[in-house]
Amino acid sequence: MISDIGKSIKDRRKLLNINQQTLADIAGISINTLYKIERGEANPTILILSKIAEVLGMDITIKVKD
Repeated sequence: MISDIGKSIKDRRKLLNINQQTLADIAGISINTLYKIERGEANPTILILSKIAEVLGMDITIKVKD
């Protein structure tokens, strides 16, 4: 699941032609953090995800198990 989130972020970033450094700067996170998220190596907080999503114009959907 973490790798799916990272792939979605990377795909959207590339679609918008934004490089990693620019996205990291605008979202207020380190490029190392963004790199790890995109590769599925980090488990980002909701706050970090919301910052990235805002920059990329994405929605965050949280699924709750019944």
